[in-house]
Amino acid sequence: MRAVIQRVTSASVTVDGAVIGAIGPGLLILLGVANGDTIEDGAWLAQKIAALRIFEDAAGKMNLSVLESGGQLLVVSQFTLIASTRKGTRPSFNDAARPEAAVPLYEDFVRELERISGHPVATGRFGAAMTVSLVNDGPVTLVLDSRLRE
Repeated sequence: MRAVIQRVTSASVTVDGAVIGAIGPGLLILLGVANGDTIEDGAWLAQKIAALRIFEDAAGKMNLSVLESGGQLLVVSQFTLIASTRKGTRPSFNDAARPEAAVPLYEDFVRELERISGHPVATGRFGAAMTVSLVNDGPVTLVLDSRLRE
């Protein structure tokens, strides 16, 4: 699994003109599921994201996690994160998991974040054409990949 994590002051996702998920200060997580990913990949990624110390403390240093800062979470599925651009100029999405495998892993990831945080997690709609709006804070943007966890 690959995630792009953005610290935001606000973020929302819209489908067919309706906002279906929105948060205030917190993390926007764009999540891509690859062939071969497992529930363990999602659990590791959720733990790592929840513990990242990327929010400022009273002294202005990045010492707080999203949980410690009281931030909210928004997860949006994005299979294009798994694209390969090694050959040519047209991205290949062959390594992205098919929906029948990806949807349960995406849902497990969201449930794990909810379990860890003790709060509901806002989401997009898997497979839908979505518009994502955000105000990046910092900016702070990180990329995590469960296959690169060593």
